Amino acid sequence: MDHEDILKITQDLISETEKIIIGKRFKIELMIMAIFSEGHILINDMPGVGKTTLVKALSIALGCRSSRVQFTPDLLPSDIIGMKIFNQKTGDFEIVHGPVMTNILLADEINRAIPRTQSALLEAMEERQVTIDSETYKIAPPFIVMATQNPVEAESTFSLPVAQMDRFLIRISMGYPSVEEEMTMLDKVGDEIPFHTVTPILSQEKLSQISDEIRNIYIDEKVRKYIVSIVDATRGSELLKAGASPRGSRALFRASKAWAAMHGKAFVTPEDIKTLAPYVLAHRIVPGAEARLSGRTAEEIIKDILDATPVPPTAEEILYDRRV
Repeated sequence: MDHEDILKITQDLISETEKIIIGKRFKIELMIMAIFSEGHILINDMPGVGKTTLVKALSIALGCRSSRVQFTPDLLPSDIIGMKIFNQKTGDFEIVHGPVMTNILLADEINRAIPRTQSALLEAMEERQVTIDSETYKIAPPFIVMATQNPVEAESTFSLPVAQMDRFLIRISMGYPSVEEEMTMLDKVGDEIPFHTVTPILSQEKLSQISDEIRNIYIDEKVRKYIVSIVDATRGSELLKAGASPRGSRALFRASKAWAAMHGKAFVTPEDIKTLAPYVLAHRIVPGAEARLSGRTAEEIIKDILDATPVPPTAEEILYDRRV
């Protein structure tokens, strides 16, 4: 499998997902990029715009094991990771694994759970393992959390801590459809959502192969320095209370490789970095009081940093210089 195969698979995944989701191709591409990077996804948007539907349709197309947890204030950590129960017949305690033991975990309305329950996902998201009664259980790769949350409703919700936000590779918003897109939606899925029409394109094994191939995508030292310069600029911005962590650099590094492969390229360009940076970094920074008072969003601050950061030569120019 090479980057051209990944391009074909990407196009097939988009086609299958668009049987259900209308007019959101770029957001679908971002989600596929995160999946190929083995990164977690946070969809932050209003109710009813298709967050859960998008995740379900894409999960079917991926052909991997998936499970769903509806987060509520009374949800306990054991409801996610599992627990040990006593078997009266055998006289022993037996492990009962929770829904986290899967490939694709849909954490629906994740901000409705109490912080203690949200923290149960931290170990799984970072280390791909869970600990139950001092015993550690590995989660078979790939493991990807696709979480949704409503950014407006405040009643019975709990904000995700910065440490958990930092574990999501990207944060995206669906946005409302245009009038034409909504008319098409009524024609295609107005009566029911035809999930049965979505055909699995991949499998657990093939998805792991794609992730392995993406590691071979070339990213030049000058482009790597461009990533670090952008992330470092967030730490020195007067508009930010806290900048992006080194995990942000790694996330942008991995994401840009997957994005290049998805578009049939064997190397990363600075344009790939500029395209992905707002989605990879915005949720990792904390705007200061001045930014909040002036109404500046995290995405706008990242875009300003991109405009102010010198862009290195394109990867094509770098490769040409290396050949010469």
